[in-house]
Amino acid sequence: MDWEIVIGIETHAQLSTQSKIFSSAPTAFGAAPNTQASAIDLALPGTLPVLNKGAVERAIRFGLAVGGTINRRSIFARKNYFYPDLPKGYQISQYEIPIVQGGEIAIVSPTRGDIRVRLTRAHLEEDAGKSLHEDFHGMSGIDLNRAGTPLLEIVSEPDMFSAEEAVAYAKALYKRIVEEIEICDGNMQEGSFRCDANVSVRRPGAPLGTRREIKNLNSFRFLQQAIEYEVKWQIETLEDGGKIQQATVLFDPDTGQTRMMRTKEDAHDYRYFPDPDLLPIVVSDEWKEQIRKSMPESLQVQHQKIVAYGLSVQQANQLTDSRSTSTFALSTFANASKEEVQILSNWILGPLNAKVNQENIDLSQRMDDLPDALRWLSRRVSDGTISNTAASSVVLNAIWAKEGSVDEIIEKKGLKQISDSGAIGKIVDEVLAANPQQVTDYKAGKEKAFNSLVGQVMKASKGKANPAQVNGILKKKLE
Repeated sequence: MDWEIVIGIETHAQLSTQSKIFSSAPTAFGAAPNTQASAIDLALPGTLPVLNKGAVERAIRFGLAVGGTINRRSIFARKNYFYPDLPKGYQISQYEIPIVQGGEIAIVSPTRGDIRVRLTRAHLEEDAGKSLHEDFHGMSGIDLNRAGTPLLEIVSEPDMFSAEEAVAYAKALYKRIVEEIEICDGNMQEGSFRCDANVSVRRPGAPLGTRREIKNLNSFRFLQQAIEYEVKWQIETLEDGGKIQQATVLFDPDTGQTRMMRTKEDAHDYRYFPDPDLLPIVVSDEWKEQIRKSMPESLQVQHQKIVAYGLSVQQANQLTDSRSTSTFALSTFANASKEEVQILSNWILGPLNAKVNQENIDLSQRMDDLPDALRWLSRRVSDGTISNTAASSVVLNAIWAKEGSVDEIIEKKGLKQISDSGAIGKIVDEVLAANPQQVTDYKAGKEKAFNSLVGQVMKASKGKANPAQVNGILKKKLE
């Protein structure tokens, strides 16, 4: 409780193009080492990069999905560092002017409820190759198949204060954005979606602490374990009088610990400068609008629409767990009041979800009839024609089985509520006369007696009395 955790996430999403970002070499996973590395990827003298338009289009899709700003003009830069898996000695990335700036992702925090994680930027860059150590004795092998693979690096603000929040953010980014707008397959096992966690701790109200970056976390479980260990290590180090050195660390799943790989570089260490071989990217309004019209509506956008109906972020998260459910929900909510939307949401997440799982079907298969029927049923609940209990336990099943219209089912099954105050008052009088001890108990301050009397009235009316009217009339007569 004496320490505050601050976390920012950098995510590398491999874009779903067939070829690399600056060459025509394929990006398929699992090929033999160095069979998918072209002369450009190998940085042979005289080769020049040519930008893959499909990679740019996918970056624009992302910016539109998260409500970010698509920069009309963005440029590529050379990020200089020297590793064997980077033949050029620099990585082509974006620095001062990325293609996307801003945006946000809604998540549910276990401690803070509905929150929004701000995005700093998303920029295009190429991936490096891979160093292989296991299969060689006294030396390392280099596989350049991944060199030049198109990546979108998505950088969050340090808006997360626990490992659970970081995992919720990563899952929302993976499930509701990159996978759903079809820019990345999200396959973490193949390295298509990797997270780097920047973690620091501080005393509440103090300036940000020194951060350490945990690299290449390729599962949500490892992300949580790595952050929890790193937080514990940093707090123990500071409480023992030590200092945190800015560093890049790796997480070892076998030991559950992080270990330092190298001291962390700052931007000036990379000596960024504009790449002279690549022209600026210019995004016209026409191109942006063309991409907007061609892309499927993201679950993030559908999530925002559902929240706008007055539902909580947690309910919206459940409704946007799949595209079929979110599309069905939005169709059902059309022209419904806020009260009706809440009722409809509970039905979709409750009885209807049970039906879907039981019969192993998709809600999209019932788009032709169910949304209209559900809206009509919610109005019958709102106007007091039928109780919510009868609607959810009886009428919904009959609608699902296509036994007729809502009104036909209510009439056929005799579910219409008694809303006549005179009729309800008569039943209340009979119940009060038959239960004098409970009346005495209520007047003595025993609240349970009131609930018992309500139950007696509902039983006498065979469940047809309007519960709200029963409560009001009963309380008035008792007083």
